[in-house]
Amino acid sequence: MADSFKVSVTLPATPKEIYNAWLDSEKHSEFTESKTEIEKKVGSEFTAGDGYIHGKNLLLHMNKRIHQSWRTADFPEDAPDSKVEISLEPVEKGTKLTIVHSNLPDGEGKKYKKEWKDHYFAPMKKYFGNSESEQGS
Repeated sequence: MADSFKVSVTLPATPKEIYNAWLDSEKHSEFTESKTEIEKKVGSEFTAGDGYIHGKNLLLHMNKRIHQSWRTADFPEDAPDSKVEISLEPVEKGTKLTIVHSNLPDGEGKKYKKEWKDHYFAPMKKYFGNSESEQGS
């Protein structure tokens, strides 16, 4: 059975700033501190994490949602792509960024939840400014 999880962070930036940075190769590379090739186009493929992550933009709802197919170099060859749904919600102190990551290889949810926090949320807090609010369910 496939794993899934939901994790959120509040960042001191607008949904537009986060959306545009996520879909810009240079800014995405800066906030993750690793090479990313991505473009703001549905159907376009991307790589992130110095080539560790590969996927495709499935849905782009400007400044609100990004849905992607997503896999890492660690996925078993026969495993289907996972799905990443990113939502951006304006809140009092900036934007609540929520990631729902589904269809992960069985038993891998905990690992990838930690990787989102370590390789995305932590450096994004530095990139966009300090934030004291982080949640995970």
